[in-house]
Amino acid sequence: MIFRKRLFTVLLIACAAGALYAVSRTGLTVEPAEETEEIEEPLFGHRETLYLWYTDEAMTDYLSSVAVAYNDYQEEARVIPVYTSGAEYLETLNQASLHSEELPDLYIVGNDSLEKAYLAGLASEIQVPEGVPSLENFYTPTAVQAATYHGKQIGYPLYFETSSFLYNKTYLEDWARAQIEAERDVAEAEAAEAALAQNGPEEEAVETDSSGASDGADGSAAADGNAPDGDAPDSAGESQEPDGIDEAEVAARVEETLPKTIDDIRAFADVYDAPEQVEAIFKWDVSDIFYNYFFVGNYIDVGGPSGDRDDSINIYNEDAIRCMRVYQNLNQFFSIDAEETSYAGILQDFIDGKIVYTVVTTDALAKIEEAKENGEFQYEYGTSLLPDVNEELVSKSLSVTQCVVVNGYSEHKDMANDFAVYLSCYNVDNLYDRTGKIPAKTGVTFENENVQAFIEEYEKSAPNPKMIGTSNYWVEMEIAFARIWVGNDANAELKSLSEKIMTQVRGEAYTEEYIDVPEDIIPEEEYLDEGMEAETE
Repeated sequence: MIFRKRLFTVLLIACAAGALYAVSRTGLTVEPAEETEEIEEPLFGHRETLYLWYTDEAMTDYLSSVAVAYNDYQEEARVIPVYTSGAEYLETLNQASLHSEELPDLYIVGNDSLEKAYLAGLASEIQVPEGVPSLENFYTPTAVQAATYHGKQIGYPLYFETSSFLYNKTYLEDWARAQIEAERDVAEAEAAEAALAQNGPEEEAVETDSSGASDGADGSAAADGNAPDGDAPDSAGESQEPDGIDEAEVAARVEETLPKTIDDIRAFADVYDAPEQVEAIFKWDVSDIFYNYFFVGNYIDVGGPSGDRDDSINIYNEDAIRCMRVYQNLNQFFSIDAEETSYAGILQDFIDGKIVYTVVTTDALAKIEEAKENGEFQYEYGTSLLPDVNEELVSKSLSVTQCVVVNGYSEHKDMANDFAVYLSCYNVDNLYDRTGKIPAKTGVTFENENVQAFIEEYEKSAPNPKMIGTSNYWVEMEIAFARIWVGNDANAELKSLSEKIMTQVRGEAYTEEYIDVPEDIIPEEEYLDEGMEAETE
């Protein structure tokens, strides 16, 4: 567009010069017109054009609407969103920056690509415009760190992806009611036994005549003076009134039932009387690192808080080994075949009511809501923080933050920076409703209360590292998880992974010192039980 505009200007000048030359050749003089007719200025006249690149097609309508609003908001620039394939995104962007007249002035990219972008000159340090508060007023520390590279803020966080815990609320409410009723029955039975022990058996009721009057000497009717009308016990001793369970009591019980640790899930699975259609209490995609990483995320460090320090890598340690052993033991308990599971399939199973608990990313909410509207999801659902590994080992999920970055090659950095602030800091209130993406900015309200669990997970998540030297880290970690899941030694796998990544980062062979972590000791009573079973056999 810039090239065409310049060409049009050159042509106008050339035409004017040609006319003057023709007049001079004829010897005529040019008289000024009495009135100059006003020429209508073309749309967006005198405005610079900013090109915004992005790779997620789901953002197209939203970005177009924001661009239109921004174009109406000010008169200096107009923004044109440009959808680009995600394959070799930065390479394509770099080529366009070097060789195209319509180079991208700003673009949206994951925080894990920021080091590569910065070193290629495609990302410049941002300057928050005058009058705009610092980024800490808009974002959590997690979001700010995601967009930081070696202490420099080189992007504005726009939206994020992370994982959270998803549960079938209807199943848990039914379970809660059943437990409350059972406890009430037990309490009533114990109260009756206590009354019997204290007062002895009740006297036999006296026969009544046809009029209903008792045969007693005083002719009075027999009645229990302590019970209100209509509330007397029937012949079976049960209340004729409805169960009267308060919904607040059910909600409180559901909250208590939600697992705080993986051990809580196992304990629930042992006692839960599942409906016939339920095929699994807890099932998740064990083949994808994004849904597995929370098991070990709190004890592995790749790049420090901002994911950009090659001197801050800690993969092989005692706590990480213990976490992966817990993960491995779950295969024996839940029997999930990694080769036969997929995230899409598991989410569909949840929608079909076949799973009670699972681990999902933010996209699950929109899919479940759509299924509810179509009548394909017959339940209520809820989200919560991912459970800890156990009472000692804490969980931490993985997150990726999509950032708005100003291109270092842009000739209009200040204008691009102004729009980046407008897009990410001041115009995200309807981002989730339009795209299903949860904005990184704080203080946004959502109609769907289940978004909150993802926000809380994001605030304590481990950001995807930015370092080029660890670009294959996730592939290697996923391989390690897969091997440990099927029975490989967790200690050996983590040691091997750490040595591989450290060798890449340092550029020379690296060997970890072996850490001796004893297997968890089986409690003595379990040994006794096993011995008794052996003797019986």
